[in-house]
Amino acid sequence: MVGIKLDRLIGREKTTAVCKIPLDQIRPNPFNPRQEYTQEELLQLAQSIKNHGIIQPIIVRPHLDGCYQVVCGERRFRACCLLGMSAIPAVVQEMEDEKAAVIGIVDNMHRQNLNYFEEARAYHILAHKAGLKQEDIARKTGRSQANIVKKLRLLLIPDRVRAMISTDIIAERQVQSLLKLTSAEAQMEVINRIYEQELSPRESEALVEKLSQNNLPQENRTRFGGQNVSVLIRDTRIFFNTIKETVKRARQTGVDISLSERDGEEEYEIVIRVNKTAPSLRMAAPG
Repeated sequence: MVGIKLDRLIGREKTTAVCKIPLDQIRPNPFNPRQEYTQEELLQLAQSIKNHGIIQPIIVRPHLDGCYQVVCGERRFRACCLLGMSAIPAVVQEMEDEKAAVIGIVDNMHRQNLNYFEEARAYHILAHKAGLKQEDIARKTGRSQANIVKKLRLLLIPDRVRAMISTDIIAERQVQSLLKLTSAEAQMEVINRIYEQELSPRESEALVEKLSQNNLPQENRTRFGGQNVSVLIRDTRIFFNTIKETVKRARQTGVDISLSERDGEEEYEIVIRVNKTAPSLRMAAPG
C-alpha cells in the first residue's frame, strides 16, 4: 500500500460538483502504467456496476480537443463502456500533467497491485512525462529512492525478453538477476529454464551466475595456457551493437548518456559520456 493520502494529492476542497459526462467525450489516461486490462477483471467490475451502480465518480480533466481525460478511474470508465452506458458520474478538475500523472499512478497503486514492470513503467512516466526528480517521486509515491532505482533497472530488459516473462510466475528477484547478462539470448535461455525446470529464485540466480562467467558464445572461446579465456568477438558489429543497445536502454531509464564513434585507419573508437551533474533519477547503477 502506498503511504500517500490520495485525497490530499487531489485536493478535495477544489473539486467541482459531480456531473454526468458522455462516455464518448472521455479519453483514456496517458499516464496510466497499466497497458493491459484482462477481459475477466473488466467483466467482473462491469457486473458490479450493473448491480450497484458507480459508487465513486471518476476524476477527469479538460482535454485539448474539447473532451475530457481520465485522471482516476480508468477501469470504471472501461467497464461502463463494456456495459454500453451513455454517461458516467465524474468530477472535473483543472490540473497540469505532473499532478495528473502523480494522482493517476498513486490511485493505481492504492486500488490494485501493479506488477513490477508496471511499477517500473509508472516511475518512468513520472520522470519523463511529468519531469519529476527521483526524490520527488519518492516523496509523492511513498516509495524509497532505492526501490525506485531498482525498479527502473527492470526497463533495461529488452522488449522481446520482457514479452516472455509472466510476472505471476517469475519473481522480480529472478528478473533482476537477468541484468547480469548482456545477451538477450542468454536471458531468454534462463527464462525458458525457469519455466521448464520450475527454478527457484536461488537456482535461477546460480544459473545466471554461471552464464555470466561465460557470456560469449562457445565458438568464441579458445584454449590458452591450459585455461579457457574469452577471445575477441570475430564479428565486431555484434560487439558494437551490444554497446549501442546498452546505451539506448540506459537513456530509457533517464541516464544523461551520449555515444560518439570514430573510424580511424588502424582502430575504431567509441566514446561514452555520462553527465555526472544531471538529475539523479533515474538510475544509480544500470545493469
